[in-house]
Amino acid sequence: MTGSSLTPWVRSQFANRPITVMGIARSGVSAARMLQFLGARVTLADGKPEAAQSPALTRVDLTRLTLKTGEGYEQSVDSAELVVISPGVPTGHPALERTRQRGVGVIGELELASWFLRAPLLAVTGTNGKSTTVTLLGLLLKESGKKAFVGGNLGTPLSDAAFEELSMEGPASAFDWIVAEVSSFQLETIRHFHPRVAALLNITPDHLDRYVSVSDYVKAKQRLFENQTGDDVALFNWDDEPTRRLVCATRAKVISFSRTKPSQGGAHGQTYLDGDDIVVERAGLRQTICRRQEMRLLGHHNVANAMAATSMALECGCPIEAIRQVLMTFPGLEHALEFIRERAGVRFVNDSKGTNVDATLKALESFESPIVLIAGGKDKGGDFSRLRPLIESKVKHLVVIGEAAPLIQAAVPGFSRVSRAGSFPEAVSQAASVASPGDVVMLSPACASFDMFADYQDRGRQFKALVQALPDA
Repeated sequence: MTGSSLTPWVRSQFANRPITVMGIARSGVSAARMLQFLGARVTLADGKPEAAQSPALTRVDLTRLTLKTGEGYEQSVDSAELVVISPGVPTGHPALERTRQRGVGVIGELELASWFLRAPLLAVTGTNGKSTTVTLLGLLLKESGKKAFVGGNLGTPLSDAAFEELSMEGPASAFDWIVAEVSSFQLETIRHFHPRVAALLNITPDHLDRYVSVSDYVKAKQRLFENQTGDDVALFNWDDEPTRRLVCATRAKVISFSRTKPSQGGAHGQTYLDGDDIVVERAGLRQTICRRQEMRLLGHHNVANAMAATSMALECGCPIEAIRQVLMTFPGLEHALEFIRERAGVRFVNDSKGTNVDATLKALESFESPIVLIAGGKDKGGDFSRLRPLIESKVKHLVVIGEAAPLIQAAVPGFSRVSRAGSFPEAVSQAASVASPGDVVMLSPACASFDMFADYQDRGRQFKALVQALPDA
């Protein structure tokens, strides 16, 4: 069942209905604003005090909702007829269990928004590479003359797109395509979420501070495909074995991408690297998109991201010429192998978006030069011992920070070129002082940021400011 077919029924249910939105973050506030537009009686709840929520609350009409923050906030679900949760709210929260026991639905903001989308949905999930792929896909659509909303877990909530659709008169959509980055947290609470094209980029252990096992994490990811039909398309990374195993989870037409060879897995199309050429095969036709060396993106893993975005763009009717133009000019995302400056022959790179072990492994693989690595932060249950081979072979010096500093240091026993910094400015200073011309100083934490920063963006921007403030040598 698609969002557009649900819309008439759902809209009739919202007037005067008591609904609690749990989690005052970007997605929670966006959902509350949309529910207000539909005439619901909205309660917005969060465990943090109201003073901490002030910036986000400017987007809603506080005179027409109930605000419950701080101690006892979870009681706000007890009188609700529907509960909408932000991705950061654990689905197993005791208050939510009580809600389900009395027969009341608990859904996420992603699911709620999808009920009101008229344009077809392109959804991307995976442990790493989601934001780059989604951003690149949005640019490919734009270059092809198509109007696309780009958001979801990336930053702009899907409810913003739904709000724009609801605000329009008539059946036409505000967009040609909806491009959504989707996290495992968001997929935990879907019911009817239905992508026209769904992409699974990769699966490596992550968020094990939330999931009991890797298997539970994988089950959340594979829900991306559960509402697809034979008229839809599912894209898989054929180089990633855990991803490839989930082909059986979809009824959709399967396409694939591979950095190593023709995948033999995409019965309906495949994109792959042939020498230095990015090649696509569809409907018996083989075409070259561009050469790898013509792309501006750093990192081998970004070749895979580019192929994923290309595969999805072709399904949307984007011409080869437009795809080629974007791939040759797109420099990458902020905080994802982002070049900051060169100082005395040393390149400084911001990879603050590297919030898990696999992301940092990919970052280390992207450079042949000696690396001074800054790593650490809030542990998410990652296996830091996986970093050991590349640290020993590629890292000139390791600077560890944050709560996970002793865990990372313990994961590389015998590696003596390591120091622990008591603060972030100290970490940047230490890294700069040991670097020599030709080296790369890289922040790629392999951890979450919440022990020292508001989020990974805050961490990355502080790193850039500290690097820019270093005196010219």
